[in-house]
Amino acid sequence: MTQTSPAQPRELPSTWNPADVEAELYQRWVDAGYFTADANSDRPPFSIVIPPPNVTGSLHIGHAFEHTLMDLLTRRRRMQGYEALWLPGMDHASIAVQALVERQLQQEGIDHRELGREGFLERVWQWKEQHGGAILSQMRHLGDGVDWTRERFTMDAGLSRAVNTMFKRLYDDGLIYRAEQLVNWSPEMRTAISDIEVEHREVEGELVTMRYGDGDSALEVATTRVETMLGDTAIAVHPEDERYRHLVGTEIELPLAGRKIPVVADEHVDPEFGSGAVKVTPAHDPNDFEIGRRHDLPMPTIMDERGRITATGTRFDGMDRFEARVAVREALREQGRIVAEKRPYTHSVGHSSRSKEPIEPRLSMQWFVKVGPLAKMAGDAVRDGRVEVHPPELAKRYFDWIDNLHDWAISRQMWWGHRIPIWYGPEGEVVCVGPDEQPPTGEGWRQDEDVLDTWFSSGLWPFSTLGWPDDTADLRKFYPTSVLVTGYDILFFWVARMMMLGLYGMSDREPEQAVPFRRIALHGIVRDKHGKKMSKSSGNTVDPLQWIETYGTDAVRFTLARGANPGADAPMSDEWVAGARSFVTKLFNATKFALGKDAHVPERLPERAELTDADRWIVDRADALITEVDELLEDFQFAKSVEALYHFTWDEFCDWYVELSKVQLDEGGQRAETTRSVLGHVLDVLLRLLHPTVPFVTEALWTALTGRESVVIADWPTATRHQADTAAAERIDAVRSLVTEIRRFRADQGLKPNQKVAAELAGLSEVGIAEHEAAVRTLVKLTEPGEEFDSSSELRVGLSGGDVTVRLDLSGAVDVAAERKRLNKDLEAARKELAGTEQKLNNPSFTEKAPDEVVDKIRTRRANALAEIERINTRLESLPGA
Repeated sequence: MTQTSPAQPRELPSTWNPADVEAELYQRWVDAGYFTADANSDRPPFSIVIPPPNVTGSLHIGHAFEHTLMDLLTRRRRMQGYEALWLPGMDHASIAVQALVERQLQQEGIDHRELGREGFLERVWQWKEQHGGAILSQMRHLGDGVDWTRERFTMDAGLSRAVNTMFKRLYDDGLIYRAEQLVNWSPEMRTAISDIEVEHREVEGELVTMRYGDGDSALEVATTRVETMLGDTAIAVHPEDERYRHLVGTEIELPLAGRKIPVVADEHVDPEFGSGAVKVTPAHDPNDFEIGRRHDLPMPTIMDERGRITATGTRFDGMDRFEARVAVREALREQGRIVAEKRPYTHSVGHSSRSKEPIEPRLSMQWFVKVGPLAKMAGDAVRDGRVEVHPPELAKRYFDWIDNLHDWAISRQMWWGHRIPIWYGPEGEVVCVGPDEQPPTGEGWRQDEDVLDTWFSSGLWPFSTLGWPDDTADLRKFYPTSVLVTGYDILFFWVARMMMLGLYGMSDREPEQAVPFRRIALHGIVRDKHGKKMSKSSGNTVDPLQWIETYGTDAVRFTLARGANPGADAPMSDEWVAGARSFVTKLFNATKFALGKDAHVPERLPERAELTDADRWIVDRADALITEVDELLEDFQFAKSVEALYHFTWDEFCDWYVELSKVQLDEGGQRAETTRSVLGHVLDVLLRLLHPTVPFVTEALWTALTGRESVVIADWPTATRHQADTAAAERIDAVRSLVTEIRRFRADQGLKPNQKVAAELAGLSEVGIAEHEAAVRTLVKLTEPGEEFDSSSELRVGLSGGDVTVRLDLSGAVDVAAERKRLNKDLEAARKELAGTEQKLNNPSFTEKAPDEVVDKIRTRRANALAEIERINTRLESLPGA
């Protein structure tokens, strides 16, 4: 990607303090238009639409996790020369916003129904303008490289037009209908709610077994909701259950209700569970509803919209459902019909995620989408490869869902949302009005009171945000979107709806151009470091904004990306973010060192013949890193790509090449100048590779290193394509192994890290690393032996080409008394460990009963203790005066 004229190198501060620079850097990116996509460019498109957060929302750890991954993908594609669009926006969140504003009005002593629809909506829009969208400003703190010029809201005029258009087309094609069916009902909100707004929780309730009928015709049934028996319209048994075959087709008295209900045979009943007979309440239970349809049973609704008993003709009418539960149970007890009670009885109950109340399955008149043909299109698009699911093994879960969809209830009994564009006439007329049509007028005409499910408008998000139903430049350039990054937990709800509505809405295109996205990259949820799901009740939630304030945005993003394995949950902890902050500091310090040594990015690297082994090794490793990161990111292997970047940066570049470069720089002349070029080249590659993950620190470092405008619009690295010098790599590996062993030996001898000692090095020529002797001596603080050199300790290091012998003169270098004291303390600890492990291994009750892996672990600890005791004794014996 071509940059504008070079900027002056930006001076680096003495230390990296993210809070001092992040906001300024982000605003500079936005002002420069780096994130603004051009629909008329000739660059290949790359587009992502953000899963729209609720207008009520704030940035939680799940958002931060998902946004980091989307930003990483988008920044990389932008650097690769794509016209990259990451489109932001928000969802109007019907239920959440309506509940919030209703509560505010209640605090003011106002019933929202007294305001009327228009007055209430006016208050909602006021709230939205004053308080909605806090998450958008928080996204800036995270460094989201979104195109703010294209920000959308699902209640915008353009998106509302798209919603109306989609409803009209589906309706005209016979794919939207109105019917009375069972839905999830929220008595507090007085509306139907979607499956995704239902949270199933284990609760302690009761299981009551009661007797219907008397004598030979008596049947026992059990329920956790005894109040629903007032709406029973049958008792069901299995057709092959011999115990009840004589009762099938007969009627039985329904207690308290004063009416009789039939006994029906249905294969849904499990004859092995309980008594083998079940009560059937079709209007208030999903399974009972299906039984009722199969047997053409009456379906009386016995609860009103508030969850109060109604229209049963009993003394329980008017009672709240929970009050009625107690009253009905006690009335049955008075009649001697309670056979058994289990209390507490733990079972799963669906709760509204908004109001937190138990939802009520309720028969209700609603609008539905007939999903059969739409779901088939959505399934076929994945089966024929037009849409790829990553990781592929999760495609089965997608098919399990999409192939078994029930018709979708899309109406909600609320005021905030897209109102259903249906008008009813005085003579029973029903008219669907499109966005460019005038609704019917005249006395008696009225619009449907309901609004559409929020998921209906968010299901249009990949194309409504680009201007559909109009044929816009954005739609032509950026649809289909390139990838959808989303959690596997909403694979079924949001993804399925986008697939169905996208394929239907864009059906005028070629099949491969109609899909809403070409790839679906699924991730898991963020968990705590113990793998436990985060929740307020568990006290283990994390505020990403607090992490950002404490550790800096780059550290938070690095940690999140490092935990992102495809389709898998991501554990997180403060310690890991602190570790990522140390990584950022390490990168900053290494770059600052290089700049202090006048490192620069050469137009081209020096000829290979001019490079040292260390130079060739690190350049080849950087080449290999580019290839590895590319392959991993194409497969959405975020964690592995970040891990590769981490280990190259810390373990190879900082810990080894930077240290080896110091030796080369000290030589001066051409060797030093070549080293500066290699330092600059590798840092340039590394900072560009790291930029999508840690954008702020890499921007500061890269612009300081190169003097160019911004790493945001820099070219993505490509390998130099030199043939890797394996011989040089082997020699550097030998040097690293030798230095590591000498450092370990020095530590064992009690030498301080910077303490210099005289030593002889023998065998370097034989293993081919004689030219690296100066580097080895510098890295491990070994001086040349003088005339009075007298070896007191010896280390032999086995390398692939032979042995290197290191003879050291430690006379006067070690405080013998202090070293003996230290070693004796370590020896005591090792002996204590040995005694503890042997005690367990000599105990038959432990070795015979404990799991094999536990016993093996103790055996390993015993072996390690023995080896440690031997090492310490050998060292003690070698000390002077032993």
